[in-house]
Amino acid sequence: MTLALIFIAVLMLGSAALAMLLRNLIYSALLLIVSWAGVAAFYLWAGAEFVAFAQVLVYVGAISMVVLFAVLLTRQNHSAELPVEPATKARAATAILSAACLGAILAAAILSTSFHHTAAEAPATSVRQIGLELMHRQGAALLIVGVILTVALLGATILAATDPKRKPEDAP
Repeated sequence: MTLALIFIAVLMLGSAALAMLLRNLIYSALLLIVSWAGVAAFYLWAGAEFVAFAQVLVYVGAISMVVLFAVLLTRQNHSAELPVEPATKARAATAILSAACLGAILAAAILSTSFHHTAAEAPATSVRQIGLELMHRQGAALLIVGVILTVALLGATILAATDPKRKPEDAP
């Protein structure tokens, strides 16, 4: 079982790190899909099948397609790669240093915590009960959030895809 967890962790972290390092947005989006699928695999490993299903449905399915469509619709056709500026390298070094400091603080906090193993009984909730709760009491809120997110995505895509009008004096 531990070997499976290590494989899932390497898959998730490796694909997320590679997505962050690549300069091609489409490859990065595809690697984020792999990372989100790794999170779903971790949920399956942990025994949370409903959360794993929701992860696959929402992130691997819906959000990944939205990201890919947004990248494809707003992408500018630049054939030449832009050079990396020195300020970008300085920001990357600062980000890596900050992440290392935060990781050290979190590791120290985790290692200094003593966990008491007490047997607590989990509440008996089925997937059917969760679905009924979401669709009955929270159904309207769920639909409103979906509509708001869809409108925001469409608006952002339209704003990013439209080219500003060029003035005649700007022409070379």
